[in-house]
Amino acid sequence: MQPTWLWKLSFVDLSLWAFRAAVMVLVAWGTVGTLAAATYSGETWIELFVFGLSQGSVYALIALGYTMVYGILRMINFAHGEVFMSGAYTAYFVAEALASTGALNRNPIPSLLAVLAVSMATSTLVALLLERIAYRPLWRAPRLVPLISAIGASFFLQYAFRGLYGSGFKAYPEAEILRGKWIIAGVSVLRSQAVVVVAAVLMMLGLYAFVMRTRTGTAMRAVSEDREVAALMGIDVDRVIVVTFAVGAAMAGAAGFLYALVFKQVHFFMGFVPGIKAFTAAVLGGIGNIPGAMLGGLFLGLFESVGPILILDGLGIVAPYQLKDVITFTMLVMVLIFRPSGILGERLAVKKA
Repeated sequence: MQPTWLWKLSFVDLSLWAFRAAVMVLVAWGTVGTLAAATYSGETWIELFVFGLSQGSVYALIALGYTMVYGILRMINFAHGEVFMSGAYTAYFVAEALASTGALNRNPIPSLLAVLAVSMATSTLVALLLERIAYRPLWRAPRLVPLISAIGASFFLQYAFRGLYGSGFKAYPEAEILRGKWIIAGVSVLRSQAVVVVAAVLMMLGLYAFVMRTRTGTAMRAVSEDREVAALMGIDVDRVIVVTFAVGAAMAGAAGFLYALVFKQVHFFMGFVPGIKAFTAAVLGGIGNIPGAMLGGLFLGLFESVGPILILDGLGIVAPYQLKDVITFTMLVMVLIFRPSGILGERLAVKKA
């Protein structure tokens, strides 16, 4: 007799399982082919790995804003990419002024901290204005309404900053202290990428400690669990929402500064693609789950850096790195199909979903 569960599988279920099997076969085939060809040296793989970590660290910091706001309000703040852009773009002018006076190289650490502070402060201010003007009046509206408001706010911020700062690309000045490489455990690593990874990890650990160990963090977790009951217990829900927006935006501002250290340029449209990829990272890790957003960002950055060459080169695809965005969004589709709750996400109750 055939197992009873086999009779319960629909045509769609069978198609999805066949699709999953085909993807796994292609991944294994491409990986084995690339490694067997030995086209790339060990140093190249290490460089790709470190770049992926630095890129993933930026995605993780941006993803925290998406996942924190969703955890409190059950809405996706699609203007968050522009919050990220606003901090990095504004801080460029501070960095340029410090570089032109020579302070960036004479006093690099205080100067870099000042640029970081400006980036975080600008992103926080923009996010608080968004929360007050575009979102707060719509908290009790149908869910589609704040989503449309967020998309409109995204376009508004893009073209507002284009009008303020111009449409051209701005080259971020680089401090001498961040040029060159460090030898870490016998591995050569670009200084800027090492600083980005360490700074991002420290910020993520600090945020996790804030959420898990402070009274405000406890209030945030309570509001995330049940907003009405939290209000009955004496928690100021409005204040918690404002703090959530502020903290998520501060992380996005820090991500903007770190992004500029890695990619060395900013422009008014720079928030769109990293914002979408950070949203992908949040979904990958489990939307609403803070450790999941961190893990999802790091994993996505690594996969985007290493995956195209590791998988596509072995399949004989020319210029595989040009298809890195295809791999990123294919991963999003795979996650949404086979594990909608994400790597660390939980199935939401009906009320929360």
